[in-house]
Amino acid sequence: MKILAFESSCDETAAAVVEDGRRVLSDAVASQADMHALYGGVVPEIASRKHVEAIAALTEKALQDAGVTRSEIDAVAVTYAPGLIGAVLVGLSFAKSVAYALGVPLIPVHHVRGHIAANYLAFPELQPPFLALCISGGNTLLVDVKDYTDMEILGTTRDDAAGECFDKAARVLGLPYPGGKPMDDLARQSQGGVYDLPRTHVADHPLDMSFSGLKTAVVNLAHNAQQKGEELDRAALAADFAAAVSAELVPRAMEAARQAGRKVLVAAGGVAANSRIRADLEEACRREGVQLYLPPMRWCGDNGAMIGAQGYYEYLAGHTAGMELNAYATRDISDQPGQ
Repeated sequence: MKILAFESSCDETAAAVVEDGRRVLSDAVASQADMHALYGGVVPEIASRKHVEAIAALTEKALQDAGVTRSEIDAVAVTYAPGLIGAVLVGLSFAKSVAYALGVPLIPVHHVRGHIAANYLAFPELQPPFLALCISGGNTLLVDVKDYTDMEILGTTRDDAAGECFDKAARVLGLPYPGGKPMDDLARQSQGGVYDLPRTHVADHPLDMSFSGLKTAVVNLAHNAQQKGEELDRAALAADFAAAVSAELVPRAMEAARQAGRKVLVAAGGVAANSRIRADLEEACRREGVQLYLPPMRWCGDNGAMIGAQGYYEYLAGHTAGMELNAYATRDISDQPGQ
């Protein structure tokens, strides 16, 4: 089954053709990162307009790269939630028109479900059940993946997402947007251990996380040093910041896996590319005898192939939608798409 898939939830326009949920025939991505870097973050209106400009040509590229014609497409999958609402609407509206024109089913896909499914592309042997640590610019979730379309949130952030926290910390350290890779590169230049950054504990739900206090602490350190004319050890602060984020994520992921009875842990999302978090996950899983799947770098960020992969399993589960399907800025990952 060949699925033409679209992703436009933030600042990447993506179109891909995926066969049977596991084989990537093409994966075309147009990034807007350079443009949004001028503003230090994503400007929603600009993102939406750039999606409109890019998506038609990108679709043609995806079809050409895959070596398939329109008549060979069996279904269309698209991110319908969550994300910047204007951006999501662009991809969804275009996908609707394609599905209608081709006379094929429309498959709505939750963006974070797509990030989890990116691992299916890299690891053909991977099958549910497993525990997923989903960490991106807009989402931070601990998800019990009971089956391909049956998922339950065990823990989440109470405020900022881990990826957003990286971007804000990078900005006060004078690093470019998006901040994940520049922060990682800077952190590699120091052993850290210089700055005492806060760790949080959510009393009523120990698997939940909070990153706003950590973000504020980094901002205050940078501003105080500037006001006092003191030199900030930027590399050490980046290293200590990454260690603090990892300390929020990794122990909770291991505890969630224990509570769910899972011996397989999967990481997903852009922040899963961070070297400190990857190393800490590897060490924790090795220590506790948990099998770890870390997505290759190419599958950490937003892309259309991950939407096509998850779309295949949504289709098998009967999760298709009509032209009345709407876009959502927020949506629980456990909600069945299209309902």
